[in-house]
Amino acid sequence: MPAPRRASTPPRSRKPAGSDFLARLLVAIPAAVIAVAFVDLGGIGWTLLMAILACACLAELYRMLARWRPVPLVGFAVAVGMCLAAHYGSLNDVMGAALASLPLVFLAMLWRGQEEGAAATIGATLLGVLWIGLPFAVAVLLRQIPGGVGKGLVIDVAVGTFVGDTGAYLGGRLFGRHPLAPAISPKKTVEGLAIGALATVIAIVVAGLYQETWLPHGTALLLGLAVAIIAPIGDLFESLIKRDAGVKDAGVLFGAHGGALDRLDAVIFTVVVGYFFAIHIPLPR
Repeated sequence: MPAPRRASTPPRSRKPAGSDFLARLLVAIPAAVIAVAFVDLGGIGWTLLMAILACACLAELYRMLARWRPVPLVGFAVAVGMCLAAHYGSLNDVMGAALASLPLVFLAMLWRGQEEGAAATIGATLLGVLWIGLPFAVAVLLRQIPGGVGKGLVIDVAVGTFVGDTGAYLGGRLFGRHPLAPAISPKKTVEGLAIGALATVIAIVVAGLYQETWLPHGTALLLGLAVAIIAPIGDLFESLIKRDAGVKDAGVLFGAHGGALDRLDAVIFTVVVGYFFAIHIPLPR
């Protein structure tokens, strides 16, 4: 007798790419409006926003790294301290605040009576300080560069990074064939990377057209290339940390689109590029 046929499993319904993209826009547009308002405000308002976002990202990171027993209170305190040091001081003051994290985490471990896993605890805590806290303090320093340069560069870098991320997402969905780093992030593709990089460069060059007084076209192109190179590294860096921690999303702040760290992973890297670009590349003021 022929073997009985197995009931075929109905194919899984896939969420249309269009609905996913629309959901991304519904999250991105109000977030962008709030961000632009605070960039324009500057001053202590911008500093406090950076401190709040830093703490939100740190909370997600330390939750992911819970098995390494980080000391969140040290990370939060140092991140806020670095942002305030950036507002009231200079990069030297920011680095001084960052260096305070090492004795602070040691004292915190003594206070909670921890004797084992010291290296893992110190490493996990300081990862948050260096990866997250320091770039948000640098964003405060960047915004304070006078002559409209700081404000303009914050917007240029943010726009270039997020347009590039959107371009990489759409390019990967439409044309992606070759995995970029399958062991770290299986959905990212070489085609998405190329389209995202092109979108980044175009976005920053177009933004430069409206800032002719201090951002020449050639300089805008150079900035666009730098951001296009660094942004995917920031994205992959977070993917590596999440894979090691065994989580899909860093948090749930943006619902199905993950947490604050998922949305800001690339700009955490590119804002540092923007700052050092501003202080090392001659820009007309």
